[in-house]
Amino acid sequence: MKDVLAAQRENFMTALPEPLSVRKDRLKRAAAMIRDHADRFCDALSEDFGHRSREQSMMTDIAGSIGPIDHALKNLDRWSRTEKRSVQFPLGLLGAKAWVEYQPKGVIGVIAPWNFPVNLVMSPLAGVFAAGNRAMVKTSEYTPVTAALFEEIVGRYFDPVELAFVSGGPEVGQAFAALPFDHLLFTGATGIGRHILHAAADNLTPVTLELGGKSPVIVGKGADVKQTSERIAIGKMLNAGQICLAPDYVLVPSEQEEAVVDGLKAAASAMYPKLLANPDYTSVVNDRHFQRLHDWIEDARAKGARVEVVNPANEDFSSTNSRKMPLHIVRDVTDDMTLMQEEIFGPVLPVRCYDGIDGAIAEVNRRDRPLGLYYFGSDEGERRRVLDRTISGGVTLDDVVFHVSMEDLPFGGVGPSGMGAYHGYDGFRTFSHAKAVYKQARIDVAKLAGLKPPYGAATRKAVARQIG
Repeated sequence: MKDVLAAQRENFMTALPEPLSVRKDRLKRAAAMIRDHADRFCDALSEDFGHRSREQSMMTDIAGSIGPIDHALKNLDRWSRTEKRSVQFPLGLLGAKAWVEYQPKGVIGVIAPWNFPVNLVMSPLAGVFAAGNRAMVKTSEYTPVTAALFEEIVGRYFDPVELAFVSGGPEVGQAFAALPFDHLLFTGATGIGRHILHAAADNLTPVTLELGGKSPVIVGKGADVKQTSERIAIGKMLNAGQICLAPDYVLVPSEQEEAVVDGLKAAASAMYPKLLANPDYTSVVNDRHFQRLHDWIEDARAKGARVEVVNPANEDFSSTNSRKMPLHIVRDVTDDMTLMQEEIFGPVLPVRCYDGIDGAIAEVNRRDRPLGLYYFGSDEGERRRVLDRTISGGVTLDDVVFHVSMEDLPFGGVGPSGMGAYHGYDGFRTFSHAKAVYKQARIDVAKLAGLKPPYGAATRKAVARQIG
């Protein structure tokens, strides 16, 4: 890995400045790499998960990878323009100028997760390549077939000094994070993110952390219960809930709890009338996560929760090793249950009641700041209060998850849900160095401003102007 990094950095330094034409060519090759092997990637994803919906993979990991690249291609000329900045009076009148140039940083390390192991490689690369960088990618050991496919085909599209893939377990990941990259992006669990930050600190490597947390849904005044519950169910059951932005718990007014729960059941049943043989429904990724989810459900039951399993065809899930898991709606949850302490990352949805919007806001604010927050409702005052009184990485109103799909919005967390952001222009900026440039006027500014010894009246006048 050190040799690859050294080769990439040497090539990068030799090539400076990186022309936009080369950046665009890399973006086009990145899109072609995914487009040309879309079917194989879908097969690999399904093999890694045990079963993964082909149509879902085409949406989230194929189209979801090419979209950010196309967006970068369309906007790169505008993003990369030099930005003129103002200079203090009267320097501008005397001919001084200031501007910002966006330069590539060098070699970017990308540590990708298992839940969207194509999209969460390629979406960052859109910004990395647009900014003119090289990249090394550490793929997840939980999706080895997808990782192997990347390693097999990357050489057909990229020289190793442009893009390289690294696979392996935690030891490889630890060594990768400790490399002296020019920037490091990690997507994954908050606990691992802490270790990544420690490893990067020894090299003073700038870090973007895309973590997770418990993203809440608030059902507010005037919410259409049928539409709301359907949209929550879609977001929760996509990828079997294995999404960093999946709704993690729902806050509903006490008087609407029954209607919302009924709506969730109806929506899940309509979308997935059967699960075991349903090609549209994805499996839990591995036995460890499958067992973890069941342990957390049993923990909640033991502590007094009501668990309602949405199983419209009354299928026997105990007789299969497919790791398919129906939606579990968990009611009467309390803070001592693991489900309300940890990010769930599966098809399990706690529902809690609140009385008054300030109660819901307080419930959100006494937890770590989430990656996403979702509000449903038609009351503008209440919506504004939720936006003003909560802090989250991003917000989707009247739906869930969708803000991550808007390429012109920054995507990132805050506090324990992450630091920094990427996507679109914000990704270009994250992976660029904003170089400040100042051009001095020809006139003797130091003498005019009293900056040149011996100090005297001009100095005193300049200071007086500065301090008012």
